[in-house]
Amino acid sequence: MGLARRVIGIDPGTAVCGFGIVERGSGGLRFCAAGTIRTGRIQGAPARLKLIYERLLELIDEQAPDAMSLERSFVATNVQSAFRLGEARAMAILAAAQRKLILFEYAPNQVKLSVAAYGHADKKQVKFMVRRALNLDPSVDLADDATDALALALCHLTRSRIAIAADTASRRPRRIAARLVSVAAISAERS
Repeated sequence: MGLARRVIGIDPGTAVCGFGIVERGSGGLRFCAAGTIRTGRIQGAPARLKLIYERLLELIDEQAPDAMSLERSFVATNVQSAFRLGEARAMAILAAAQRKLILFEYAPNQVKLSVAAYGHADKKQVKFMVRRALNLDPSVDLADDATDALALALCHLTRSRIAIAADTASRRPRRIAARLVSVAAISAERS
């Protein structure tokens, strides 16, 4: 896992696609932007998908993220909904590839666990914790899809930071153990 400084989270959908950009700096996590791409009354899947793809490319160009965090597919009971979700995900994946962003995918429960400390948190709990983590003013209006996208970005930033810290910590004992072996060997030679 790379340590991205700015991440765009995407909550895919063909009618409403949420996006959220979060940055990690020396002062902690910072809200950059969030919103939705609404395809409205555009007729036909190709036109909707084209709009999502083009708007994602614009956002990536404007916001210059280092990585994209995307919700991993889950099994849906409605096959048509699952197909539509897959198409929207494909547009996000294609936009990330087009702009050479590293793509990370997280299951909904991983995101909820990372943001709200409970893998089965409801939307209200997730929204509360996203606002708290980013210190957002209550006057900032966030659509549910934008909140979910911000949660995806936060999930990656916190998980990548934890992974790097764990990796760094796991290396330390080996160095200490190697030093102890060296000290023991020197002591044995002297005796």
